[in-house]
Amino acid sequence: MRFWRRRTFLVNSVLSALLVGGGAWAYTLLNGDGGGSTGTSTARTGTVAQGTVTASVTASGTVASATTMNHNFVTSGTVTSIKVAVGDKVTKGQVLATVDSTETAASLATAKANLTDAKSALADAKDEFDDDSDQVEQAQRSVTSAQNAYDSAKRAQDGTTLKAGMAGTVTAMNGTVGGSSAGSSSSSGGSGGNSTSSSSGSSAFIVLSDMDKLQVSASVPESDATRLKLKQSAQVTWNALANTTAEGLVTTISPTSTTSGGVTSYPIVISLNTVPTGAKLGQSVSISVVVSKVENVLYVPAAAVKSAGNLKTVTVVKDNGAQETRTVTVGVEGDSYTEIKSGLTAGEKVVIATVTTNSTTNNQMPGGGQFGGGGQIPGGAAGGGGGFR
Repeated sequence: MRFWRRRTFLVNSVLSALLVGGGAWAYTLLNGDGGGSTGTSTARTGTVAQGTVTASVTASGTVASATTMNHNFVTSGTVTSIKVAVGDKVTKGQVLATVDSTETAASLATAKANLTDAKSALADAKDEFDDDSDQVEQAQRSVTSAQNAYDSAKRAQDGTTLKAGMAGTVTAMNGTVGGSSAGSSSSSGGSGGNSTSSSSGSSAFIVLSDMDKLQVSASVPESDATRLKLKQSAQVTWNALANTTAEGLVTTISPTSTTSGGVTSYPIVISLNTVPTGAKLGQSVSISVVVSKVENVLYVPAAAVKSAGNLKTVTVVKDNGAQETRTVTVGVEGDSYTEIKSGLTAGEKVVIATVTTNSTTNNQMPGGGQFGGGGQIPGGAAGGGGGFR
């Protein structure tokens, strides 16, 4: 009996210690002491400086030729020869390809003979009749008709030879020897028609592009389009060519927008001042257009300026560490900095942002015990499995 009383006393003592320790641990957890989560706030500051503030519009674009000409045969027929290949450089007037001219040559010969006969008949009529006679007028009409027929036959014959309408590089070809020339009315005199369409999307028989005059086609959001103006300077950076950039100018801003995925944008064109080595049509580039630039002005980091409607404020850190909120007047809101026209002086410290850091440690029960299976109770007794006997 005395043994069971002693054992009961020991069990009660252990349970009392466990309850007291757990209560202390819970209090510590709720009040954040003893290794709980802690937060430290530090103010990151910057200095009011004097210098240049630049605002830019950035976008992605594609390299294209500033001058592209589509070439199509005037005369339909079977292609008998193609004298160039993609990548070849050609001169203006150079023969690019030909089609079978058997029928057109025969038609031209007949038309030429008919014209000769008509002219001869007109001469005979003038010798025999007065110039204002019906016979002379009829003969004159025959000459005119024969001349028109000859001119048409001559155009058809000339149209069997496709010639370069400009000097450039062959950037696309959509025909083969033995195939159809697929004659098109967009060309005249066999020299090809002029087009500003991209060579990659053209269905012309042969496309020539001027590789010495390149441009960049891009689209900018409507909010940025309002900031762009013609002749603004731009910097173009090649994505596929390391350390390759070129200067250019904004030469076209489309007056109409395009919409894709719910985003409204405006197409623009940047003409390059120089063509870097390795530049090719269709390459992807990044452009940056300077839309505003002021020099020798006061500025602060853009993140230091807070806006509330039209009100702009900056938090100033005084020498004694106290902070003061000031209303400021801003100018150019640049990519990284904002121009300050009034409200601050050079050298003052301003708050950029408040950074809060948190640290959390594992909370333990007094004596090193932890909750969960395998944990221990104060005094080292095993918990989560064993029972008292």
